Amino acid sequence: MRKSFHDMPVIDFSLRKFEKPSGSLNDLLRKFCISVGLLQPGDSRDIIIDLLLLFLKAGKTRKFISIEGIYKYMLDLGKKGVSQSNMRRHLLRLKELDFIEKTPDGYRLREWLSLEELFKEFVKYKVEPTINRIIEYAKLIDNT
Repeated sequence: MRKSFHDMPVIDFSLRKFEKPSGSLNDLLRKFCISVGLLQPGDSRDIIIDLLLLFLKAGKTRKFISIEGIYKYMLDLGKKGVSQSNMRRHLLRLKELDFIEKTPDGYRLREWLSLEELFKEFVKYKVEPTINRIIEYAKLIDNT
């Protein structure tokens, strides 16, 4: 049986809560990425963490990054199995969450916002409307 388009979600995301933040910058980034669904718990492929760190560093100096620059950065880190297609897939995931944007000058953090501001925008424009829609379903169910 074919799924109807009507049953497909408009947006899909995962949120997870961890203990209070502590540890190294990489540990913090890993838990952040798992918390917002960029990584799965136990995932050993952490290229997304390095990408996010690159964008955070570049954002502090308002520097645009080309796809070639990103690829070179990953190779300089000694990441094995890094391909441009894999990089583009991770960039797309960051773009889908509206954490980064592509401009004519290259990629950057969206509007040079901090990670905290980006997450607050994510909650405001993606999470809250989703919760409100679920409440609409609950109210309609309760009233029938």
